[in-house]
Amino acid sequence: MIDLKNLQEAMGDLEEDTVKEILRKVMEEGGAQAQEALGACQGGMDIVGARFESGEYFVGDLIYAGELMTDAVEILGSALVAEEASSGGSKKKMILCTVKDDLHDIGKNIVRAMLQAAGFDVIDLGIDVAPETIVEKAKEENIKIVALSGVLTLALDSMKATVDAFRQAGMDDVKIIVGGAPVTADACAITGADEWAQNPQKTVNVCKAWAAEQ
Repeated sequence: MIDLKNLQEAMGDLEEDTVKEILRKVMEEGGAQAQEALGACQGGMDIVGARFESGEYFVGDLIYAGELMTDAVEILGSALVAEEASSGGSKKKMILCTVKDDLHDIGKNIVRAMLQAAGFDVIDLGIDVAPETIVEKAKEENIKIVALSGVLTLALDSMKATVDAFRQAGMDDVKIIVGGAPVTADACAITGADEWAQNPQKTVNVCKAWAAEQ
């Protein structure tokens, strides 16, 4: 049996060697605690997000945490797949992308890692994604939560165009959150999005709340 509290704290403290050592032990013991270990890692990511919000951690720490979480999932991979299949469970799907005419992806990638750590099945459409592409994918996958990222000021126009495209398609039940450097409360109102985020942790919190309502 592993110490889940120790694992959570190690993830929160970004102690890579300790995290990986514990996870490898989970697999050596047959992987029975894989899901619990993943939950502990997710709890650790919540600690990372809180420390970022308080100013104790910085963007570099978020990137490092995201990479560590990706490694954690890879280590536990085969056990998690087996457990998911046996339980018949499924993660909540959502779409994430950087909007049309914006090629930045560092912020998006951090958000993706944190959303995945929170248990979402994130469909990352990449960068410079046109509104119609996002709408079509949402229809195809029956997506109800969409996160739009952008760094350039002109991204706001693309965000508005994307929100408008969903409304024109009659998909008013799709919740849309926007985030990135130019996004403020006023900018969010202009785009018509349901919510906005100034940091990755808020994006996670909002999406988790929406998922719980659906």
